[in-house]
Amino acid sequence: MIRTVYFLTLFSFGLMSCQTEKSISKYPVTVGDIEFDEKLDDPAFKKCTPEKLISLQYYQGTKGFNYKGEKLAIIEKLQNEKISSETKMNGYITVRFLVNCEGKTGLFRVQQMNADLKEIVPDKELADKLLRFTKSLDGWMPKEIKGFKAGYYQYLTYKIENGKVSEVLP
Repeated sequence: MIRTVYFLTLFSFGLMSCQTEKSISKYPVTVGDIEFDEKLDDPAFKKCTPEKLISLQYYQGTKGFNYKGEKLAIIEKLQNEKISSETKMNGYITVRFLVNCEGKTGLFRVQQMNADLKEIVPDKELADKLLRFTKSLDGWMPKEIKGFKAGYYQYLTYKIENGKVSEVLP
C-alpha cells in the first residue's frame, strides 16, 4: 500500500511538472519581449538573434545608455523640435523599442500614463509626435558583450507637464 501511494505521488508530481512546462511555453521567450505585428512594424527590420534567444535589456552590458552623444544629444534634439500639445496634459508617454546589432530600431510600442501612473489614452496627437521623434533618432549603438554585438530593448519615457515635455527618462 505504501509503495502504491509513493508511486502515485511521484507519478502525479511528474504530471504536474509536465503540465507546468506546457503552460509556460505559451508565453514570450522573455517577459517583455515585443512580438512582431504586421499592422505596426516594418517587415524590413530584423532582430539580430534567432527567435529562441533573448534580446538584452537596456541596462545589461557595460554601458547603460548606448546613444551617440548620450541622453544629452536626445534632449537637445527634442528641444529643437518643440513638440507640445494643446491639451495641456500631465503624465508620461513611454516609447519602447528594439535596437538591433546594427544600431537600427524597430518594434516600437507606446504607452501613456497620467501623473498617478494609471494607463490612459488622452492625447493621441502628442503620442504620435513623440513616436515619430523617437523613430527619427539615428544614433543608437548596439551593445557589445565579449566582442559580440547584440540587440537590446530600449525605452524613452517623456514626462509631460502642461502639454510639454519636461524631462526624458531613463
